[in-house]
Amino acid sequence: MPTRQADIAIVGGGIVGLATAYQLSRSHPDQRVVILEKEAELAAHQTGRNSGVLHSGIYYKPGSLRAENCRIGKEAMEAFCAEHDIAYDICGKVIVALDESELPALERIHERGQANGVRCEVIDAERLKELEPHAAGIKAIHVPEAGIVDYKQVTNKMAELVRANGGEILTNARVTKMVSSSDSMVIESTAGAVEAKLVATCAGLYSDRVTKLSGQKPPAQIVPFRGEYFELKPEVHHLCRTLIYPVPNPDFPFLGVHFTRIVHGGVECGPNAVLAFAREGYYKTDINLRDLFESLTYPGFLKLAMRNWKTGMGEMWRSCSKRAFVKALQRLLPEIRSENLVAVPAGVRAQALLNDGSLAEDFLIQESDRVVNVCNAPSPAATASLNVGRLIVERLEKKF
Repeated sequence: MPTRQADIAIVGGGIVGLATAYQLSRSHPDQRVVILEKEAELAAHQTGRNSGVLHSGIYYKPGSLRAENCRIGKEAMEAFCAEHDIAYDICGKVIVALDESELPALERIHERGQANGVRCEVIDAERLKELEPHAAGIKAIHVPEAGIVDYKQVTNKMAELVRANGGEILTNARVTKMVSSSDSMVIESTAGAVEAKLVATCAGLYSDRVTKLSGQKPPAQIVPFRGEYFELKPEVHHLCRTLIYPVPNPDFPFLGVHFTRIVHGGVECGPNAVLAFAREGYYKTDINLRDLFESLTYPGFLKLAMRNWKTGMGEMWRSCSKRAFVKALQRLLPEIRSENLVAVPAGVRAQALLNDGSLAEDFLIQESDRVVNVCNAPSPAATASLNVGRLIVERLEKKF
């Protein structure tokens, strides 16, 4: 099989990889772009298995890449969807404090939101009942600009536009090796080799391994966490009008179970967060010994587990017990019953952990002479993808 020639190769066919290719095709139509995706279709993992929220940026540390990219990227995403007739809905969101102990954390989130330029306000229980009549809570933050969209549809539209501009997308192209020379990088894959002048990797669940293949040392290791969801049956969709979130536990790195309207109809609730026994461990029975060994022997994961073992046990219990999951949901919507819920496919979060057990909370991008590696692209990566793609292009431009 002859080696394909490219100016720029992109590893990863999720929304960040496609957004990078799309931005390249717009700003540099003369550059030949080839995307390598290991699956048979695009957006097969995190992009196609999330809840589709258009995040406002309220949670993120002011000045961080997450905060800045979320705000700019959300506007770009809304404009992209409007231009290409992709359904999205700015339905709003409430973050609910259930008792007095959660009020300080609620106020801190509100302060962050204001610092980040998010339109948000603290509301009392009476106003909460007007917005979400069935939700519990003594106070809440109302974020009217939060929304929902189908990111898989967005990714497929980007792919269509990339192809129309001359880009090539290789599926079933798992990268196995990268070899650097004086003027190019040869990427060997299961779909053949690609020789490119520059490379950008956006490999999600495998970002650390692909970074190693490129010759760089990843700053963090990916530890996969499965998020399990239920969907509300149609007869109880009325219980949730917008997006209903709890005040997150500041000592635990996940937001907690919440209710999310789906842009094509329906309401999802979840997720919990349990260690997945495989990087693609979408089912409890999915086990990859290499992946599991890496997680269980990584000092960063062991330190995180020691610090959060009680909360972690609760997450595992909710994974095993639908009754426990329902009890957690009832804190937000007391009227929910077990018979109202139907299980839906799980997702896996590529959690980047540092060696000291802390989360890599911001975007992490590493560079060498020929390669830009996206080592960590946490939420709101999908919301921010168009701007993240633009930033990657800017870094590539310096190497042209």
